Amino acid sequence: MIDRTLFSDDHKQFRDSFRKFLEREVVPFHAEWEEQGFVDRRVWAKAGEAGFLCPSMPEEYGGAGADRLYSVVMMEEVARANTSGIGFSLHSEIVAPYILHYGTDEQKKRLLPAMARGELVGAIAMSEPAAGSDLQGIQTTAVLDGDVYVVNGSKTFVTNGWHADLVITVAKTNPAAGAKGTSLLLLERGMAGFEKGQRLKKVGMKAQDTSELFMNDVRVPRANLLGEENKGFVCLMTELPWERLQIAIAAVAGAQAAIEWTVEYVRSRKVFGTTVASFQNTRFTLAELQTEVQIARVFVDKCTELLLENKLDTATASMAKYWCTDLQGKVVDACVQLHGGYGYMWEYPIARAFADARVQRIYGGTNEIMKELITRSMGLGGK
Repeated sequence: MIDRTLFSDDHKQFRDSFRKFLEREVVPFHAEWEEQGFVDRRVWAKAGEAGFLCPSMPEEYGGAGADRLYSVVMMEEVARANTSGIGFSLHSEIVAPYILHYGTDEQKKRLLPAMARGELVGAIAMSEPAAGSDLQGIQTTAVLDGDVYVVNGSKTFVTNGWHADLVITVAKTNPAAGAKGTSLLLLERGMAGFEKGQRLKKVGMKAQDTSELFMNDVRVPRANLLGEENKGFVCLMTELPWERLQIAIAAVAGAQAAIEWTVEYVRSRKVFGTTVASFQNTRFTLAELQTEVQIARVFVDKCTELLLENKLDTATASMAKYWCTDLQGKVVDACVQLHGGYGYMWEYPIARAFADARVQRIYGGTNEIMKELITRSMGLGGK
């Protein structure tokens, strides 16, 4: 295995600390959380107290001012522990950066420290019942009325939506302008007309609270506009490469974990008087999977280096997202097969990983959309 050069000794110590946090505060309760459809709110407070929320935010806003590799470590460890219910990365590395990069001083000082403490849980609402990967097709509107925006519409597939105290909401402030009429608004718990729908029952990621949100004449102060009016689409396009790389990071870590669980299983499981590992098909299958995951990890580590240098472009992030999530699907499917009937039992981690992995090819932009973005960078833009 190639030695990874991304991480310093400090990152490795942080990894050990966060791994222990997951083993103590998350793993023993995760099955229960899968049954109830959401993690207990107390884990957010404990994570904030331990410094595991918003680590890359500047110290003046409650973060640690750390580089994003600390967040990468956390994403990998969540995947390794098979604790898909934890929505820390979206909170810390999607929602918080939007506020840091586009928020006013007042917004940053009021919201980011509370997010770092786990007092506010953040979410972002893009997808709608009739608009998923096509962000230009959203129908939620925000009409300016004096010093407030009147927001109407609905959102779905909102991660952290059930717990969310703060939701970055994508809305049309100038519907006639298409993508150029899109803005980002900060909707907060308690605003009249802002309601949470049912927690959605998913095939996988059962402990991750995913909800519908409804906005009925919600009066949002103009001060809650995030960034410039009608510039929301530009903000989204700027931030999406990092979001997509996060999905790739989790995909590679999840695939590696699946291989490790399977190696342990085939060494002990016996059929026809010998271990499953003794069959050439088992060994060759795992050798092929490990080779491809190693290739993926090298590519993702390179993408992470580019990100740290602010050089990660949309096409490269799209390549990482689509290829690594496709690979994750291939790996977990093969590992389920090597587990035999036990691979289909929910008590085994590979079964839960199999269910969890499927959505990776859908959210953050479907893999078909990723290929479309790649072709555009090649001068092959479609209609």
